[in-house]
Amino acid sequence: MKKIVLASTSPYRRELLERLGIPFAAAAPRFDEQIEQHDEPADLVQRLALGKALSLADDFPGAVIIGSDQVFVADGEIVGKPGTAEKAFQQLRRMSGASHTFYTGLAVADTVTGENLTCCVPFTVTLRTLADDEIRNYIRRENPLDCAGSFMIEGLGIALMEKLEGTDFTALIGLPLIQLITMLRRLGINPLDW
Repeated sequence: MKKIVLASTSPYRRELLERLGIPFAAAAPRFDEQIEQHDEPADLVQRLALGKALSLADDFPGAVIIGSDQVFVADGEIVGKPGTAEKAFQQLRRMSGASHTFYTGLAVADTVTGENLTCCVPFTVTLRTLADDEIRNYIRRENPLDCAGSFMIEGLGIALMEKLEGTDFTALIGLPLIQLITMLRRLGINPLDW
């Protein structure tokens, strides 16, 4: 069995991958995530996910390396993680009362065969109309500064929602497990064989 490596330090992605019950290592990718506004979101997240995975190829020969990245689009602009409470407030206020699509890119790189698989899994969220105090209280309670869109759907972020639409709920958290299982199986790794 090839070693599996998650090219991420995200605790959310790690928790998702643990659901599959397969052993893996996690390592910080050495990749500069450059977001270009002229990129199509689906192309951008696949490029970033693959860049993350391939950045660890020399460190993990003989491994299958998983990379993932996520952005959302608001008013035609690609938006990443807020980083500060003020930017999180601005993102959530901008998203309030409207639908937005999150694009999660997934890449699986097999360092033995050189085969690289990528895909993009979109997921649309509709936020209810939020009062400024609700937004501030949410940010204070969850501190979602490292999350694209400034919310954590797996926690209190669900209280911001009116509707969720997509094929894989785990894509919204940052690692689309349905597609990941499909890609791993294509490379000869089946989580149900453990």
